[in-house]
Amino acid sequence: MSDANPKITIEPAAENALIIYFSSSPSPKTTHLIQSLKQGLQDSLDHKLIDLVPSFASLLVQYHTELTDHFEIKAAINCVWERVNTTSQNASAGKKVTLPVYYALETGPDLPTIAQQSGLSVSDVIQLHSSQEYLVYSIGFAPGFAYLGEVDARIATPRLATPRASVPKGSVGIADQQTAVYPASSPGGWNIIGKCPVDLFNMNKSPTMPYIVGDTVRFEAIDKETFLSLGGTL
Repeated sequence: MSDANPKITIEPAAENALIIYFSSSPSPKTTHLIQSLKQGLQDSLDHKLIDLVPSFASLLVQYHTELTDHFEIKAAINCVWERVNTTSQNASAGKKVTLPVYYALETGPDLPTIAQQSGLSVSDVIQLHSSQEYLVYSIGFAPGFAYLGEVDARIATPRLATPRASVPKGSVGIADQQTAVYPASSPGGWNIIGKCPVDLFNMNKSPTMPYIVGDTVRFEAIDKETFLSLGGTL
């Protein structure tokens, strides 16, 4: 549950970086406040910034030391935060992204386990996972890997006791109350329930990802023929 009157703490993170910690716990409200502060800093500091990296309840601010210093950055943070917090100027709703998913035993090896543990059918698990919108809380672990929440409590499932050495690109997984799509093949311990044919990170495109923190994602169930026609591989 997030604080009624959230506060921030600003700490050094490097010689050219400050990190802002939010007193409120991860929640849609906290995410929107982070996005509001991020946008305000982009507008006020512009080219003096190297990057702004949001997470579940923090924001990393990296800046060019030849153009500014931590005194100016900290003053700007406090100024923007006062405006955001006192006016309740939450970030406007992010864009809605729909990702197609082929839910099947051949793409979702952990579907039967989740169904058995939840006392539901496989089709029920698929319906629950694809029937709601998920907030993009953070992007990390790998480029394009978005942590989405929250999964319906009936299908929330702990990570695997032994992670897989390789999870195929596009795999859709559940870990506790989070869900995500693997943008590239990698080791992983999430419960795999399907596969998405959409490329979620491409350095040669702009933007490089279909979503940012604060956006919402909905999964749309597709059949095998559609999956393959969209470029999916088995």
